[in-house]
Amino acid sequence: MRIALFDIVMYPKKRSTLSRKAGSPTARPGRRRVWSYLCVMALTICLSKDYSVAAVSNYKPTHYKQYILIELQDFTEAYCLIDLYTAESRLNPKARNGSHYGIPQGRSKYLSKVDGTKQINWGIKYNLNRYGSMCKALEHYKIKGWH
Repeated sequence: MRIALFDIVMYPKKRSTLSRKAGSPTARPGRRRVWSYLCVMALTICLSKDYSVAAVSNYKPTHYKQYILIELQDFTEAYCLIDLYTAESRLNPKARNGSHYGIPQGRSKYLSKVDGTKQINWGIKYNLNRYGSMCKALEHYKIKGWH
């Protein structure tokens, strides 16, 4: 008996953290309810996100690069144009810089209303008329910072 009393006095029964915080037994169901709501909310948030590629970005730069290669049919000219348009707009058809629109960053309002392939065609015609080739347009851009 003496050992049992000694153990009780020296080493009182440890209570868990939950039982210490809960207080009365009626408070425990409320805490469980809160935790269950939090778990359900966390799962809902994690599972409700749309991770598809279409939701992340609306344009695909690799498709525009392929389109440029098909249109120009010259690797050197195509890579010059790809470098130029990547520097200008990151091949984003919705890019805007002041009054300059689209992939080629032209001042035409037409570029803000059409899709990326028509913007690329417009830019190719512009570069051919103004500079004579895509590589000359890229060289002008590297020297002056605009084309």
